[in-house]
Amino acid sequence: MGRRRGILRSFEAHAMSRIVDQYGSPIDVGMLRDPQTSRIQTLANPFLVPMLGGISPASIASVLRYADSGDLFHQHRLFSDMEERDAHLMAEMNKRKMALLGVSWDIVPPRNATASEKSSAAWCKEAIEDGMDDFEDLLLACMDGVGHGFAAIELAWSKVGSELLPNFHPRPQEWFQLSRDRSSIVLRDGAAGQELLPFGWILHQHGKAKTGYLGRLGLHRVLVWPFLYKSYAIGDFAEFLETYGLPMIVGKYFNGASEAEKSSLLAAVTALGHDARAIMPADMSVELMKVAATAGDQMHLSMIDWADKSVSKCLLGATLTSQADGKTSTNALGKVHDSVRHEILEADARQVAGTLTCNLVYPLLSLNRGGIDNLRRCPRLVFDVSQPEDLVSYADSLSKLAPMMEIPAIWVREKLHIPAPQEGEEVLVAKPPVLDGGATPGLSAATRAALAAQSPQVSGDGDPPPAIALADRLAIEAGDAWQAVIDHLESIVHAASSLEELQQMILTAYAGLPLADLRAVLAQGLAVAALAGIADVQEEATRDRQGHAQ
Repeated sequence: MGRRRGILRSFEAHAMSRIVDQYGSPIDVGMLRDPQTSRIQTLANPFLVPMLGGISPASIASVLRYADSGDLFHQHRLFSDMEERDAHLMAEMNKRKMALLGVSWDIVPPRNATASEKSSAAWCKEAIEDGMDDFEDLLLACMDGVGHGFAAIELAWSKVGSELLPNFHPRPQEWFQLSRDRSSIVLRDGAAGQELLPFGWILHQHGKAKTGYLGRLGLHRVLVWPFLYKSYAIGDFAEFLETYGLPMIVGKYFNGASEAEKSSLLAAVTALGHDARAIMPADMSVELMKVAATAGDQMHLSMIDWADKSVSKCLLGATLTSQADGKTSTNALGKVHDSVRHEILEADARQVAGTLTCNLVYPLLSLNRGGIDNLRRCPRLVFDVSQPEDLVSYADSLSKLAPMMEIPAIWVREKLHIPAPQEGEEVLVAKPPVLDGGATPGLSAATRAALAAQSPQVSGDGDPPPAIALADRLAIEAGDAWQAVIDHLESIVHAASSLEELQQMILTAYAGLPLADLRAVLAQGLAVAALAGIADVQEEATRDRQGHAQ
């Protein structure tokens, strides 16, 4: 009782302040002290009556007409029974539901966010991750709206420390009906229905999967007819098996057999069919006859297969991702169909994210943080459904594109799903090779001395000055390949008789070299040449100073 009174006092304290719902209308927070459904007697302990007894086209048509008029009770009870009695429908529905569980999510602040909005977004993510253990169950409950058209989860707010956090209670779709104008979903109360309380519900209407009237949004409405035909096919197939599934056993009696002997033979044949054991007079015989009617089973199974494929196409957009016949299935077709499933996942994620932003994030922040009076500036829940690009192909392409254009690092990180390192975090770096003895090819002692004069600072660990370190790296990267280029150019210069001939010979010699590689080679050469020039100037200046001193 003490904890209960504390929760009530907290609600009353919040009620004293002005809190508006997602659409700017003031709300009475005190109404959230108890779940709304606890105040409707007609929803207490309802009896569950299956809808599939005596299913027929006429009965299904009647159920759908009731739903069109606003009475959703029988339609959604039918939808629930369909999932329970059709294993394939349940399996495909679970594939679509659980696909969202493997997607990472985040709470992001609005554009040009203030410090307060950024803090609210971080707090909300922490509250959902640490304070709501059943958040994944909430996602599954929202995805129930794919088949039914909507999913309603009631929120029961409770005090956790100094914060108000919700518990999630999915409610069956049979508890709801359409309003009189059929424009909104309300609670069934035996009359016109009750409007859902703000901050008391997460109502996910999966309307973008199939547009139209609210009673027609669920994909299960499309699947009613394949389910009906499959039910007929399964029933007929069971009857076929009962008739033709076992071989016919014919007992033959001799002429003049008495009725008692005939009855004895019939009892033996019956016992043989059920128990595979029987006795009969020695002068009577039994013959097993093979049934030739083999086409009937294929017709029934074809109808069942058509219905299952219709379910897969409707829920997943394809069939090869759920079943394969070994004939028409190929790896390429499988990838195409899998990309269709990814597009469906993206659409589902966007719709669920919008619902949770409006019906969970906004109430959570309004009741605990305040300062939010419209949905436009509310932090948003987003799912990251992007797929990382191929690291190998991107590494090859970026190395060729980088010399020709400026590529933002943040764009590369987003494409490859590589996060930016945090301050002080260990990162991977490419270390240059260490030569034996520390010698650097291509740099004379005078050049290294001049570079050291340019950058006299040396770190405490004994690292070389930056200029020398750069020269070392360039020389290492050039290596023998650059020396071969120089030797080749030297031979061309000696062989050319004029400047025009030299130009043509160089173009001919390096016509097959990729442009990016040529630029890289020239850039390395120019860098080394510039460093060597600096060294020469430094060396000459040193000699001049020494001459003047003498």
